[in-house]
Amino acid sequence: QLQFVESGGGLVQPGGSLRLSCAASGFASAYVAIGWFRQAPGKEREGVSCINISDGTTNYADSVKGRFTISRDNAKNTVYLQMNSLKPEDTGVYYCVVDQVGGYVCYDSPFGSWGQGTQVTVSS
Repeated sequence: QLQFVESGGGLVQPGGSLRLSCAASGFASAYVAIGWFRQAPGKEREGVSCINISDGTTNYADSVKGRFTISRDNAKNTVYLQMNSLKPEDTGVYYCVVDQVGGYVCYDSPFGSWGQGTQVTVSS
């Protein structure tokens, strides 16, 4: 049974950094991609980043390229999202998403599973 736990959100000033973690287990497929999408109040859901657990292939939304870095530690079954140079527009609830089917960027997959989310607030 797929299980995952998100952590690492919080309040940070503009220009600051945060690291999100998603610890996942119970995969039922050889294909696993894990990533994040976010949602701010009154805005549409936005994909942020994904990583293929097997080969390390990554995807980033244009809005976070050069500022966010996704990585994995397969020994710990954990994916990290390092967020630097944070902006107020990065504020939102960040959801870890796990895709075990493929064919889509993980945060766009209709087959993805996601958790409760963690709040990220960028404000002075």
